[in-house]
Amino acid sequence: MRRPHSMVLGASALVATLTLSACGADGGGSSDGYQIAFLAASSQNGYSQAVYEGIKQAAEDADVDVSVKILDGQFDANTQLSQLQNATTTGQYDGVIVVPNDGPSLAAAFPLPNDMPVATVLAPIGPDINEMEPQVEGVTTTVAVPPVDAATKQAEQVVDYCAEIDPCKVVLMLGQLDTPLDTARREAYEKAFAGNDNIQVVATVEGGYDRDKAMTSMANVLQSNSDFNVLLSNADQDALGATLAIEDAGIDPSSVFITGGGGTKEAVENVKSGRWAADYLNFPVSMGSAAMEQVLNALEGRDVESYVNADEVGGTEPYATKETLGDFVGEWNG
Repeated sequence: MRRPHSMVLGASALVATLTLSACGADGGGSSDGYQIAFLAASSQNGYSQAVYEGIKQAAEDADVDVSVKILDGQFDANTQLSQLQNATTTGQYDGVIVVPNDGPSLAAAFPLPNDMPVATVLAPIGPDINEMEPQVEGVTTTVAVPPVDAATKQAEQVVDYCAEIDPCKVVLMLGQLDTPLDTARREAYEKAFAGNDNIQVVATVEGGYDRDKAMTSMANVLQSNSDFNVLLSNADQDALGATLAIEDAGIDPSSVFITGGGGTKEAVENVKSGRWAADYLNFPVSMGSAAMEQVLNALEGRDVESYVNADEVGGTEPYATKETLGDFVGEWNG
């Protein structure tokens, strides 16, 4: 649920500091306002951009002046760790929001030398990828869901679809095969399939959270597995690219079970039209807003939610089918 392609922000806006003035008549807080660092997994990634959009919206709604600067994590764990260490020690910022590239490795930045609030979005910071309550001293709030829970629910939908198909040939497409978040998802998929002897995972490939790379990966899979039944992906960008390869191979996408993850506008339309069977929705704009709200609560001395369930911020059932989507259109483009 991360990677490039269209979003409302231009490249120049992504590298500049954005000052958002929103002083209310009775506004409190620092007389100089607050400086917040947003550590994007990648500033060119559509998911991170959508989180950034939500952060900006919450800043605009605040009753104090808030400035936000986006930092490019370049999909690199070491780069992002260095950014987090700098942001929390230089005195330039009052708070940090991060979309982790590697949540376990970011724990090395803690404990902090100060009481700066740090919010993490999509994944926790600490050794346990499925523990949402703060695992290390200094993490203020986590806006996410346990990846095992979400991935298990996706896989259970596949098990239901495959119930009367033997063999039911499944292609797994992960965003990245070596990150803690996607490793947890893959293990959850495989565990859910265990005991269902009719289900055969015929290929496990990487889409890279990139439509073009995913298209190439799926085209390679189809050379030896054109009779597959299911494409299960954790990322809409990858599922969208794979769908193009499926169509290029002369296969009607609606004739197989395709499910992605992310809740992009295009994915939602694919589910509504029947081209896809399902999608696991994410709400990155709402998640970014929730993270900013909790950081500002901490800075202003208000009560803070240490865990915000990301499945509950979008106002609709996250495990979407054509029957459940209603008027929902998606929060982002990926």
